[in-house]
Amino acid sequence: MEEVKVVVAHDERATLRVGDVFLKIDADQTRIDVEVEAMALAPIPTPQVLWRKPPVLALAAVPGVALGRLGEPSPVSAAAWAAAGAAVRALHDAPLPPWPGRRLDELVSRLDGECEALVTSGVLPAELVARNREVAEAALRPWKPVFIHGDLQLTHMFVDDDDTITGVIDWSEAAQGDALYDLAVLTLGHEEHLDDVVAGYGADVDRDVIRGWWSWRSLVAARWLAEHGFDPAEPGCEFDVLRARM
Repeated sequence: MEEVKVVVAHDERATLRVGDVFLKIDADQTRIDVEVEAMALAPIPTPQVLWRKPPVLALAAVPGVALGRLGEPSPVSAAAWAAAGAAVRALHDAPLPPWPGRRLDELVSRLDGECEALVTSGVLPAELVARNREVAEAALRPWKPVFIHGDLQLTHMFVDDDDTITGVIDWSEAAQGDALYDLAVLTLGHEEHLDDVVAGYGADVDRDVIRGWWSWRSLVAARWLAEHGFDPAEPGCEFDVLRARM
């Protein structure tokens, strides 16, 4: 029998791997609806949908290896990171998905709420939160919406030995949004590869905005990560990203 491996599990969703099949179980069927439709619309490689029986979605495994993991050196070449940038550009150049993304005022409100909670709870020093809230301001401006993945962590993009992107997974946050948010999430904790990604992306980017999204993402994710069994204080992870802005 195939071994069942728990990839991720918390009170909102779980992903299991059985051989070359991933089983995604989600309490919110809207996220699964978005994932399936986004993969159908995306002009870049995505996992094959094998079957769907709510609340379970079965997907074929994507070949290759992930670009890396937060807090660890990336195992792939600069050319692979450039290929990732080119894939992101192809997605951003595609027609917009028919559903909207988060509004700017929602993003500002969420950030302010998380900053207050982090300081009140003593999870992070007030001066560290204040500095990163200031840095995040650069990202909180109007943008021209594009088709974004919305959660483009480096563990969600796979590459083969020839530096070809073989697949991008976990599309439940896909929507209309800011192109630089995708680039920021992809390079979070791996600033050394930003130049490679931008070279592959093939367009000038405002690096202050990317730094702003690094701070925004790390601030709003910290409490959720801690509450769901992850540790943002591990070396190279979200707390170190925030400290790098000091």
